[in-house]
Amino acid sequence: MADRTAPDTVPATDVPSAGGGAKAFMPLAITVVLMPALAWALTTYVLIPKVQQSVGAAPVAEAEPAAEHGTADAHKAEAGGHDKAADKGHDKAADKGHGAKDASSQSFTLSRLLVNVSGTQGSRYLQASVTLNGGGADFRTKVERNEARLRDSACTVLAGKTISDLEKPGARNLVRSELINGFNRILGGNAVEELFITEFAIQ
Repeated sequence: MADRTAPDTVPATDVPSAGGGAKAFMPLAITVVLMPALAWALTTYVLIPKVQQSVGAAPVAEAEPAAEHGTADAHKAEAGGHDKAADKGHDKAADKGHGAKDASSQSFTLSRLLVNVSGTQGSRYLQASVTLNGGGADFRTKVERNEARLRDSACTVLAGKTISDLEKPGARNLVRSELINGFNRILGGNAVEELFITEFAIQ
């Protein structure tokens, strides 16, 4: 009777070869080695030169008008140019005039303008202080002479505002322009040039 037990050896076709495993890892090894090298070469020889070229082009473009301006200045200098002394004199005169205007500007503060806020039945009030700036030697005298009328005008404007009016964006600018218009009607002309709200509290 024949022995039917399975043979001890496995056919050669079923045994994986040692070389097959190394071949499977070859694409991965090539990728790991070559990709950094390709990235370095691309960065060094393609990207960096392009960036340098684009960055270097801007200063050149800006330098050209400067060169033209320098040439124009050279032509002006050759032809006699612009009179720098006249420029200096003009600047000094302008500065002097500006300084003179600032020196003649006077200020006056109307403090503690206290009014009931409209629509609150006297439960809420607004306290404000304003500083007026104006030119002219008699500005302060005119303001002091009309202080009672100015305070009354300011209180009328402020007391006409509701809570929603006072909480709107730009409410202070609106109040400022209304106060300036009212004060200038009393003082005449454009006596009040600037108005600063130094206190503005709702309680």
